[in-house]
Amino acid sequence: MGDGGSVVKRFLRPFRGEALRVPPVWLMRQAGRYLPEYRATRAEAGDFLKLCYTPRLAAEVTLQPIRRYGFDAAILFSDILVVPDALGQPVRFADGEGPRLDPIRSREGLAGLDLPGTSSKFDIVAETVQRLRQDLPPETALIGFCGAPWTVATYMVQGQGSPDQAEARLWAYRDPEGFEALIDVLVAASIDYLDRQVKAGADCLQIFDTWAGSLPDDEFDRWVVKPTRTIREALADLHPDVPVIGFPRGAGATAVWYVSETGVDGIGCDTATPPFVMSEAFDEEDVVVQGNLDPLLLVAGGARLDERVDEILDLMEGKRFIFNLGHGIVPQTPPEHVARLVARVRSRG
Repeated sequence: MGDGGSVVKRFLRPFRGEALRVPPVWLMRQAGRYLPEYRATRAEAGDFLKLCYTPRLAAEVTLQPIRRYGFDAAILFSDILVVPDALGQPVRFADGEGPRLDPIRSREGLAGLDLPGTSSKFDIVAETVQRLRQDLPPETALIGFCGAPWTVATYMVQGQGSPDQAEARLWAYRDPEGFEALIDVLVAASIDYLDRQVKAGADCLQIFDTWAGSLPDDEFDRWVVKPTRTIREALADLHPDVPVIGFPRGAGATAVWYVSETGVDGIGCDTATPPFVMSEAFDEEDVVVQGNLDPLLLVAGGARLDERVDEILDLMEGKRFIFNLGHGIVPQTPPEHVARLVARVRSRG
């Protein structure tokens, strides 16, 4: 969708080659349970997926942190498991237990996935994006997103979240061609899903690969890098002016390789990535760096929060940088600590 006007939104300026003294700031999971207004809207919806699939309510919770904090970007409120749900693998969310799916652990299970059938649910999400495009302040960018094929596949195969993604890893080792067929379906669905979000009004896209760090280097290349590169190349053809941020959580030393091989425009750095690596290791890559404050430090607050914000800003001065967390805001975060962080970042001006 681009900039929506002649003035480039602050969030997009690093992607246009600018290193800003006061970097743009937004936070992963900035719309969520730590906000009382989110909890009220969530109660109105009655069910998490109903919240995701009700454009009026999904747009409302997306806008709540923008109204409260004035972030430079809003991120569409949805969930990475919308994609398998749209493909025909129903997703259930049990309070306190996380997502539940009926596991797919063989090629035979792929027969139940309906790629053409995703349109109805993808269209609902696109309607949310359209609402946001109309309701967001003109200076606020809108980020669309999807889960990366590897991360989404781990839930589809395990049937829920897991500490080691064992079932997906075992299938990939025992029957790589069969597992690749699942990844191929997810690549195709993700391209369509992100394309629809841009057409509806998204300015930027982020690909969340939450479980990228569970793979050794050779498997990382096959299941993380190559699918992401395919998605990135397709989007570059469809929407050459829309930047894509990759977030390969836990990638560690392979993150630089991920950037060079996928062609992403931005790299989201997790908390374990030292700021000096963010500052130096990506210098030779034509990439915007995003990250990486510890979400638990945001819970703790106080002087140590201020000190760490300043440390990150000092190391990233003169770089194309977007301030963010190393993962999402956790529910116990005091809202006033988020306000303190935003004020600290903007005090550099």
